[in-house]
Amino acid sequence: MNELSLPTSTEAAIRRVEELGEALKQNFPEYVFPVEHSLHGGMYARTIRMPAGTAAVGTLIRVPTLLIVSGHVRINSGDRVYELQGYHVLEGEINRKQMAWALEDTEITMIFATQAKTVDEAEREFTVEFEQLQNRKKEISA
Repeated sequence: MNELSLPTSTEAAIRRVEELGEALKQNFPEYVFPVEHSLHGGMYARTIRMPAGTAAVGTLIRVPTLLIVSGHVRINSGDRVYELQGYHVLEGEINRKQMAWALEDTEITMIFATQAKTVDEAEREFTVEFEQLQNRKKEISA
């Protein structure tokens, strides 16, 4: 196991992330992050590119994942906040919700094993909050 891993979120940690997300929505304009998807070899990869100075609130992740971070970012994990600079591969447990703040331009890729044949199936597999994913909101408003 990696020394930097993202554990399952407690109910209190999930509430804190949701409260921070609501405060961001009320005080800052929404930024729509570019999202790239890849389905290959029984794996789904989802990459977002975060410009410096932006924050992202994730959905509740219900599958184990790898999270690859390249850049300079703060990511909460339960009751801790990690500041990561450079390139990191993190192991993510099930039932977790995180928030990330980009201190410099940062790329974050989440990968998990799946039998999904479409991006829609993969999104529905990794979160019950799939309707909150920014790429889905963008599709709806387009």
